[in-house]
Amino acid sequence: MEQASKAAQAGKRDFLGFSRLDAAKIIELFDYSLHIKQKRKRNTADEPFLPLQHRTVAMIFSKPSLRTRVSFELGIHELGGYAITLEGKSIGVGSRESVEDIARLLSRYNDAIVARLHEHSVIEGLAENATVPVINALTDLSHPCQVLADAFTLYERGLWREGIKVVFVGDGNNVANSWIELAGILPFHFVLACPEGYTPDRAILESARAAGISRIDVVHDPDAAASGADVLYTDVWTSMGQEDEHEERLHIFSPYQINSRLLGLASPSAVVMHCMPAHRGQEITAEVMDGPQSVILDEAENRLHVQKALLVKLLNHEEYRKFHLTHRLLNAAKNIKT
Repeated sequence: MEQASKAAQAGKRDFLGFSRLDAAKIIELFDYSLHIKQKRKRNTADEPFLPLQHRTVAMIFSKPSLRTRVSFELGIHELGGYAITLEGKSIGVGSRESVEDIARLLSRYNDAIVARLHEHSVIEGLAENATVPVINALTDLSHPCQVLADAFTLYERGLWREGIKVVFVGDGNNVANSWIELAGILPFHFVLACPEGYTPDRAILESARAAGISRIDVVHDPDAAASGADVLYTDVWTSMGQEDEHEERLHIFSPYQINSRLLGLASPSAVVMHCMPAHRGQEITAEVMDGPQSVILDEAENRLHVQKALLVKLLNHEEYRKFHLTHRLLNAAKNIKT
C-alpha cells in the first residue's frame, strides 16, 4: 500500500513554480489557454466541455483573495468539477493539524489541492505528502499562476517575443520572484527597479541567471529601467503581512510610482500591468491604470483561462494531449499548403 502511494506521488504533476516546465511546455500551455478562452465564448449546452466532470478540488486559503478564489472556483465549475473552499485558519494548517496529515487526508477526498499560503515550505510539504496534484496559488515566495496569466496576456496580444523588455517597478516580492523564475526558462529581458534592501530572493535570482536564457537586471533607478520598456509592471508596495511597515514603505517607494512621466520614458507602444489589488495614487496613478496602455483588467481576466488550462493539464492530461496532437496536425497541414 505504501509503495503504491509513493508510486502515485512520483507520477503526479504539481505546479509549484516553473522549475518543471520548459519553454515548449509553457507555449503549449498558452496555446491551450487560447483554446479554452475561445471555447468559453462559444460553449453551449449542446456542446458541453466538461473535462473535469466528477472531479473535486480542495482550495486552501490562508490569505485573503478575490481574483484567485473567483478564477479558480469559477474555472473548476465551468470545467464540470466541484471546488471545496477551506479557510486556512479554520482547518489550522500546521497548528491544529500537521501539513502532512492535511495533504494525505485531502488526497483521499479530492483530485487536486490548490493552496494560497504564507510560508512556501507549506506548499512544498503539501506537494511532498499529497498523492494528487498540488497548485501554488500564492506564497510569500512566489506567485506563478499570476505570472503565467501575465505572460499569456502578452502572448495573446502578439507582444511576446525574444528580447521583450519587461520592467517591474517596486518591491522584489513574490510576483517579482516568479517573473525572474520565468526568465530562467523563456528568453526575454527582465529588469527589476527596486530600492536597496528590497531585492528579490537571492537563490531564485542566481538560478535564473545561471540558466543563461535571459538578461536579468536588478537596478535602483526607475527612470533608467523604464527607458525603452515594452512592459511596465508594478505591485503594491506593502504586501499582506507587512502592514506594520506601511508608512516606512510609502516613503521609501515613493520614487517608484508608475505615472504618466515614467510611462513617457518607455516605448511608445508599451503596456502597463499590475497584478492587483491596486492602491491608486501609490504604486500607480489612476490616470495610467485606466489609460489606453493599461492591460490590467485583461491580465486579471486571463487568470481564469490560464488556470483552467493548467487544471486540465494536471487532471485530464489525455484531453490536454489530444488538443495538442490535433493542433500540431492542423499546423502541419497549413505548412504543407503554404
